[in-house]
Amino acid sequence: MLAGEASGDILGAGLIQALQKRFDNLEVVGIAGPRMQALGAESLFPMERLSVMGLVEPLKRLPELLKIRRTLREHFIANPPDVFIGIDSPDFNLGLEEALRGAGIPTVHYVSPSVWAWRRGRIKKIARAVDHMLTLLPFEADFYREHDVPVSFVGHPLADEIPLEVDVEAARQSLGFAPEDQVVALLPGSRGGEVRLLGPLFLQAAIWCQQRRPALKFVLPAANPERRQQLEQQIAELPGASELSLTVLDGNSQQALTAADAVLIASGTATLETMLMNKPMVVAYKMATLSYAIFSRMLHTPWVSLPNLLAQRELVPEILQDDATPEALGGAVLNYFDDPLLGDRLRREFSEMHQELRRNASEKAADAVCTLLQK
Repeated sequence: MLAGEASGDILGAGLIQALQKRFDNLEVVGIAGPRMQALGAESLFPMERLSVMGLVEPLKRLPELLKIRRTLREHFIANPPDVFIGIDSPDFNLGLEEALRGAGIPTVHYVSPSVWAWRRGRIKKIARAVDHMLTLLPFEADFYREHDVPVSFVGHPLADEIPLEVDVEAARQSLGFAPEDQVVALLPGSRGGEVRLLGPLFLQAAIWCQQRRPALKFVLPAANPERRQQLEQQIAELPGASELSLTVLDGNSQQALTAADAVLIASGTATLETMLMNKPMVVAYKMATLSYAIFSRMLHTPWVSLPNLLAQRELVPEILQDDATPEALGGAVLNYFDDPLLGDRLRREFSEMHQELRRNASEKAADAVCTLLQK
């Protein structure tokens, strides 16, 4: 089992727990984060070595990444597992899965690449590499069925984990906010590259908002100690940021989201978490200029955020690349405070989408793995 980043570690841990109910002597070997390792998974390399973003940036680490993949390929062919499960990280996992499947090892890929959105030609490689695809979202499974790739829609573990109604009052109390406070959560991403590009921008947007609504409170969860250090340096260096009414947290992103009235967030898995917690959001993203130039030309969908992709229309604002200015982001955030009905409509739609994704995903994924092993 191979997870390349924190979201994959969460999915892998849920799947390990579900498989442990079915097998008394389960052994998991590969690349694992702390949650998977806490359940007994052996990690042959640190998961952080696979956490790179963009299209151009991974090229700088390509020799190391290829060496890791070659070592894993040789290890698993010499010590064949009953099944190999690649969790997300498609650029790394699919090549490994193709080699292992060619050696007779059954392969599962958990979390569909965004093949329906961009680089659609990858479907041919996926068909060669994967015995069974597990998707978190319903429209993804439809795409694979159209291309005759065995697939199961398992739902999303976050939809199972997050309650349909969250306790806003308790979260606010724990963070020192009053019930009447207006709170904005800032989530500029979990990777260093994301925070480098989005951290100062989100802080500038917060300053812009507070100049117009002095009573606003902001909460900023740092994904790990490295990101906290990075964010604190940005706060210290950005004029006006130290005067923000800002609470920086170690982790606790769900607590921050629960307490918030509105969220300014980087595009990615966290937008789904925010949707499941029924929070109005503004989605933003920036990439290195060359990466974005390549990515934008390969995109086959008008949306990048998961709420809009699920709805197949624009539910929440997406403000990307050069359009992502402090004024644009701040104005979109303040819209939710100026028009409360907008947030109410979103919350109703988010609740319906939450129920559609609530499928006991880890158990369904484990069932699909067992079915493949029985075949």
